[in-house]
Amino acid sequence: MALFSFAEKIRNMFGAIGKTPKIDDEFFDDLTDALVEGDIGARMAFELSEQLRKVCREKKISTEEEVRGELMSLLLPFVSAAEFSPEPGKVSVLMMLGVNGVGKTTTAAKVARRYKESGANVVMAASDTFRAAAEEQLEMHGSRLGIRVVAHQHGGDPSAVVFDAAEAVRASGGGIVVADTAGRLHNKENLVRELQKIDRIAAQKADEGCYRKFLVIDATTGQNALRQAEVFSESVKVDAIVLTKYDSTARGGVAFTIGRELGIPVAFVCTGEGYGDIMPFNPESYTKEFLGIS
Repeated sequence: MALFSFAEKIRNMFGAIGKTPKIDDEFFDDLTDALVEGDIGARMAFELSEQLRKVCREKKISTEEEVRGELMSLLLPFVSAAEFSPEPGKVSVLMMLGVNGVGKTTTAAKVARRYKESGANVVMAASDTFRAAAEEQLEMHGSRLGIRVVAHQHGGDPSAVVFDAAEAVRASGGGIVVADTAGRLHNKENLVRELQKIDRIAAQKADEGCYRKFLVIDATTGQNALRQAEVFSESVKVDAIVLTKYDSTARGGVAFTIGRELGIPVAFVCTGEGYGDIMPFNPESYTKEFLGIS
């Protein structure tokens, strides 16, 4: 993962401790502001700073290494990794959720490629039948990656696409359906009904224990991403997060907030536009990078 300007700021702030050993009220105020800037919500940032203040006072902590280590210990419990691997001979379904513009379709292709490279039989389902370019975009990815794409006509029933994709996987002896879905939050009521119908069909077509829902979140959108997670969680149970656009403009704190508020783990982190720019989430590495720990 790349190093970010936010991490540099955290490093610089902690580095000041070495010059001025006293960890005073100003330091914790600055830390609260920095955590908010890093896309950790204001309430959580304040509570973390207060907890750290208490720990430092009780343990008489004064060094940069100790302070950052304690902060890492406070943050780590809020993030965890999620894994999902298709079982040989079974039908698995992975539904990709998210609002338009977060990179959901491209992320579906990246995830499908990972599963294909692991040896799984993969079929992508173009279940966003309402966005004009969604089907064409997924078919372009499928052509480039050598992965079959099941699609229906524009405006068709998206759940029927998942049904047919799952049937295709079953007929070929098992594998995984990676389904792209719509994300029209401006028409939330229709979106909720649509996703719930897809959810029912996917649950029926997947073998037991072989169905997951991943929510794609743009890492640069800050606390708005938390609201997206709340909306989708209210509609269908979200099993894991995929963070996209995690580059030099992202700060990453929202993963901790989503974990704390909703208990949703993270499956993957996407760091670029290429198909290979995706990696399994590692809580410890992610937290270290957030805090600028090399």
